[in-house]
Amino acid sequence: MRIRMLWPAGQTTATLRPTPTSEALWEALPISSSASTWGKEVYFGTPVSVPRETDAQQVVEPGTVAFWTDGDSLALPYGPTPISREDECRLASPCNLLGSLDGDPQVLRTVRSGDPIRVERA
Repeated sequence: MRIRMLWPAGQTTATLRPTPTSEALWEALPISSSASTWGKEVYFGTPVSVPRETDAQQVVEPGTVAFWTDGDSLALPYGPTPISREDECRLASPCNLLGSLDGDPQVLRTVRSGDPIRVERA
């Protein structure tokens, strides 16, 4: 499964693993939301609500596509957040791991808080 995320200054694609959360997101596409930023993480609400999966993680690699179950949001880290230790990508709480961005995660630097963001099947 591949998804495309678009915002005013750019876009990126991601490849999702076959997980229950990925399947739920896939079925909900397309979605439109408003982006928020937290350090070097972009996140935005979705209409999907799922439980935390057993392999959920809080510290992930840049470019990970994660689902924050506490906020029903996609979380896209590309660098440290305010709670990171050194250069790690530390999410607010453990998140379901959906997959990873296909290209350079630094493209997310162009997302501004409040930007409209659209997620669709690629």
